[in-house]
Amino acid sequence: MRVQKFSLLAVAVAAGLSLTACQSGDDSSAGSDDSPSSAQSSGSQDSGGSSASTGKGAGTAGSDASAEGASGAASGTATSACRTSQLAFSSSGGMAEGTLIVNLKNTGTATCTLKGFPGADLKGKDGTVSAERSKLAPPSVSVKAGEETRFTLHYPSNDSGGSGVTFTSLVVTPPNETHSHTLPVSVSVPVSDGSGPAITVDPVGTGK
Repeated sequence: MRVQKFSLLAVAVAAGLSLTACQSGDDSSAGSDDSPSSAQSSGSQDSGGSSASTGKGAGTAGSDASAEGASGAASGTATSACRTSQLAFSSSGGMAEGTLIVNLKNTGTATCTLKGFPGADLKGKDGTVSAERSKLAPPSVSVKAGEETRFTLHYPSNDSGGSGVTFTSLVVTPPNETHSHTLPVSVSVPVSDGSGPAITVDPVGTGK
C-alpha cells in the first residue's frame, strides 16, 4: 500500500509540473505578442489618468488653502490689536492752546484695531508726570494698513510769564500693550502746587 501511495503522489506531482510548464509557456508567448500595444495603451491611459487626478487634487487643495487663508486673514483683521511694533508715532500741536496731537500710523500689512486710553508719560529734567484719563468714552477704531488714527494730550499752557516746567519727551503706550515708544516733544506747563488743571489724555480715535 505504501508503494502505491508514493507512486500515485509522484504521478500527481509530475502532472502538475507539466501543466505549470505549459501554462508558463503560453503566458510568455501571449505577453510577447501583446506587450508593445498593451504597454503603449496602458502607459497612455495611466499617465493621462494620473495627471488628471493629480491636477484635480492639487487644484482642490490650492482652492481650499486659499479659502482658509482668506478666512484666516479676515478673522485676523477683525480681531487683531495694533501692536507697538507695527505703529509709527508722530506728534503735532493741536488747534487749541495746550493740546498735543499724537498720530499712530499702521505700518503693518493688515488692518488692526485700537480701543482704549493710551499710556502717556511726560518726562523732563525735573521728573515725570503721567497723564490722567479724560471722561470721554473710548471707541473701537479699525486702522487699515498705511492709515492712521490719533489721540489728544491736554495740558495747562504756561501763561505765567515764568520758565515753568518743560518736558522734552513723551512715552506712549498704545491701549492693551506693554511696549512703549518715546517721542521728542516740547511741552511747557506752569509751576503748580497741584491745585491747577491736570494733564489729561483722550482715548485713541477721539477728537480731530
